[in-house]
Amino acid sequence: MSIAFPSAEWVSAYGAAINASHRYRAASVEWTHGPVALVVNRQPEIGIADPVGIWLDLERGACREAKVVTLSEADQAAFVISGAYEHWKRVIRKELGPIAGIMQRKLTLKGSLPIVVRFVKSAEQLVEAATTVPTRFLDE
Repeated sequence: MSIAFPSAEWVSAYGAAINASHRYRAASVEWTHGPVALVVNRQPEIGIADPVGIWLDLERGACREAKVVTLSEADQAAFVISGAYEHWKRVIRKELGPIAGIMQRKLTLKGSLPIVVRFVKSAEQLVEAATTVPTRFLDE
């Protein structure tokens, strides 16, 4: 059974997938830079009336919490990556790397780009974890 992205159920499954990833843990053992929020911009035509924040409380290779938050809550994270639904869909399908998305301005970053770039392997493993969640996209 597939889970709608970006529902609370999907985010919960994503948190579990991150914690199940030995590769993420190994790539992120030095991550002490705080939570990361992924923001899916509003897109009412597919049922996203307000921006959806995905809060990932990441610390030293573990995801201590994964939950859906409001945009104002997401903005409290040390790192906030925002983008249109179509771009997040491409990230989950591994058609667009998160760092490449930031560099191409398809995704916007609030936070330190040098830190994010230093943890490019962590970002890649976060994407790998997302690919393991059976995902149903709202626009398909």
